[in-house]
Amino acid sequence: MTEEIIFSVQESPEGGYEARALPAPIFTEADTLEELRSAVRDATECHFEISKAELLDQLK
Repeated sequence: MTEEIIFSVQESPEGGYEARALPAPIFTEADTLEELRSAVRDATECHFEISKAELLDQLK
């Protein structure tokens, strides 16, 4: 089953854009919306890879 993750996207005060996941501690930023889409994918994959690794460590 796939979970849906909703991101809040805002323009950054420093320029560019910020994306913050609402149900998970995932945050990323980029200069353009196209770069932000890629950064969101990368950050989400990284977050869940780490979570899986932590879970496997706990099962040992």
